[in-house]
Amino acid sequence: MKALKIKHPFWQVLGMGLVTGMRSTAAPVITSHILSHHRTKKLDKSPLRFLQKETVETALKLLALSELVMDKLPSAPNRIGMQGVIGRGLAGALAGASIFKATGGKAMAGALLGGSAAVASTFGSFYLRRGLVKKTRVFDPFIGAVEDALVIGAGVGLAHMAD
Repeated sequence: MKALKIKHPFWQVLGMGLVTGMRSTAAPVITSHILSHHRTKKLDKSPLRFLQKETVETALKLLALSELVMDKLPSAPNRIGMQGVIGRGLAGALAGASIFKATGGKAMAGALLGGSAAVASTFGSFYLRRGLVKKTRVFDPFIGAVEDALVIGAGVGLAHMAD
């Protein structure tokens, strides 16, 4: 087990919030991956400690895989609908609070940063994707797959920042 080495949690949480606007499960998955591989005593007495469990990490990764598939279906809910915005905001807030708390910061500050970034990115990524589909006439699921690749690549980079 390696020690947690996040020097700039602000940027880590901002990045997680941004990818969560594209995929709602991104920030919780990245956070759980980081915290289950880099456990910290700073979360021991916190309600956020569940993110350090490997079973939670595995469950979140399975949920994220299902989101990658479901996003391509015509029946996928609109990410800028009320439920989508709230869910993404909460996911970003959970990740932000956890990372800030794990690095000795204030959980509320992390929650506000992660949640705000996720909500802003939800709208930005929605309109960007919609504009790209309209402008290029490329099949929407293909643009969604490109979006998936960006989220996965960013997630790997964010996870490596903690090593």
